[in-house]
Amino acid sequence: MSTVRLLWPYIWPADRLDLKLRVGLAIVLMLLSKFITIAIPYSFKWVTDSLADPGRAAALPFESAVIGVGALTVLYGALRILMAFTQQARDALFASVAMNAVRKLAIEVFEHLHRLSLRFHLERKTGGLTRVLERGRNAIETIVRTSMLTAVPTVVEFALIVGAMLISFDWRYVAAISVTVVVYLGYTTVATNWRIGIRRSMNESDTDANTKAIDSLLNFETVKYFGAESREAKRYDKAMARYERMSVRTYVSLAVLNAGQAFIFTLGMIAVLLMCVGEIKRGEKTVGDFVLINLMMLQLYQPLNFMGMVYRDIKQAIVDIEAMFTILDQNPEIQDIAGAQPLRVTAGQVRFESVVFAYDPDRPILRGVSFEAKPGQTIAIVGPSGAGKSTISRLLFRFYEPTAGRILIDGQDIRNVTQTSLRAAIGMVPQDTVLFNDSILYNIRYGRDGASATEVESATESAQIDAFIRSLPQGYEAHVGERGLKLSGGEKQRVAIARTILKAPPILVLDEATSALDTFTEREIQSALERVSRGRTTIVIAHRLSTVVEADEILVLDKGLIVERGTHDGLLERGGVYAALWSRQREVDAAEEALRRADAEEAETLVRPDPVANPAS
Repeated sequence: MSTVRLLWPYIWPADRLDLKLRVGLAIVLMLLSKFITIAIPYSFKWVTDSLADPGRAAALPFESAVIGVGALTVLYGALRILMAFTQQARDALFASVAMNAVRKLAIEVFEHLHRLSLRFHLERKTGGLTRVLERGRNAIETIVRTSMLTAVPTVVEFALIVGAMLISFDWRYVAAISVTVVVYLGYTTVATNWRIGIRRSMNESDTDANTKAIDSLLNFETVKYFGAESREAKRYDKAMARYERMSVRTYVSLAVLNAGQAFIFTLGMIAVLLMCVGEIKRGEKTVGDFVLINLMMLQLYQPLNFMGMVYRDIKQAIVDIEAMFTILDQNPEIQDIAGAQPLRVTAGQVRFESVVFAYDPDRPILRGVSFEAKPGQTIAIVGPSGAGKSTISRLLFRFYEPTAGRILIDGQDIRNVTQTSLRAAIGMVPQDTVLFNDSILYNIRYGRDGASATEVESATESAQIDAFIRSLPQGYEAHVGERGLKLSGGEKQRVAIARTILKAPPILVLDEATSALDTFTEREIQSALERVSRGRTTIVIAHRLSTVVEADEILVLDKGLIVERGTHDGLLERGGVYAALWSRQREVDAAEEALRRADAEEAETLVRPDPVANPAS
């Protein structure tokens, strides 16, 4: 009942009169179906008594006994057909209600997941999370359908059968049936609760196996690089072996439950049948009454069996859904304050004031970082790995809150504005561009939903990818594959640049946007990035120092502190940390350039014609 109360707003939605009407009609059909269900055993009893005692048949209001028995037989068949039609009509009517509830709950969970913090998603395994959501969605459907289409009708049917027993027989039959029901449901409860732990273990092993499978397939190339196919197969087989053991235990426990239920009910049925046999011998009951009590018991067994099934399914569904409820109970780490206003970007000034931050209290990342990016300026942040460069972009997007200090955009503390308006004002070109497994057009238009074809083409031209897209057989409709793996690194970066151009944000963040590319591709991408950042406040987080030489100011970050700041030339003259990083970068660049030239010369040698083999040349 607590589960039904929880789901009732979705079953009886306040804003959907059509669904309320469907629920009402389904209830009417359910009641009609149950009354017909009770009438069926009585019609069979009348047929049996008419055949066993012709005197009874002659007393029927028909022209002859034969016609009377035939009519009763037809009535029996008609009632069964009518019962089936009313039940199916009820299920068909309620289908829209059940699936609407599933859809509304599913979208609530989906939206909640997107509201949760980046920290939550970094700590979760995607495969396990999707499995939890899949089982939770199925569990919602199970609970809604079983509670409304099985549990409630079963209670009604049980009450009608008990009433019919009192009218047609006496209290002793009701007492025998009541004892059977109590023992039956008691056993079902105990056995089902025992099975819950087994079911939970099976679910955990299923999630673990699914997680390992998805993790392995997502890292398909890495598996191939290290020839680890057999290792991955063994890892997956180990998880599946545990799932196999738990599944076998689940099926064995189900067999124990079903066998016990059948044994208990059969004892109860034998008891009432023996009572009826005694009354028939004394002439107090007819053969038709024996048939009636037998059919009534079979009618009772069905709802009782359903009650056991309902209890099992709901308890198992709760096990499946509890993980999803745990996710729903998670509060977003970052939330808009009460009365948060939209960010008003007038110039695009970004200011960090003594910002302190740590992912873990024992490991500080930023130790009082202060800087200002004036409207239209390009500020570069460089430094060794682990210095806290990317953390600055995450704090600016408000994926995390500073431990101390504050971040201002045009004088507004970003903690006091809505997250939606904040992120709408900032564009990002990340180091690792992960694309949706959809068309190039979809991925570019992700920058601004509803952008026209002309605007998309203008963005791709600015990102220098329009010609490449048009060279593809499917053009803009070409699919990029899982995580964009059908495109090269440079092509993916250009798609990311194009969708950022389409977004047209006043503030731009380039988070090591070219560090994963080779030097030649980097130079091509750099010109596109310069066009994107023109006229915008730009924060460049750079690994390759050659990409930031034209920045208005370069901040050198080391161990969470800004140790140097100034222009490229000024920092080189100082001969400090930046100058040392620049020197090492030049050595790496020179080695890469030499390697590229050697590769080019080797390729040219391979394709040059051999004058000996071809004298005419």
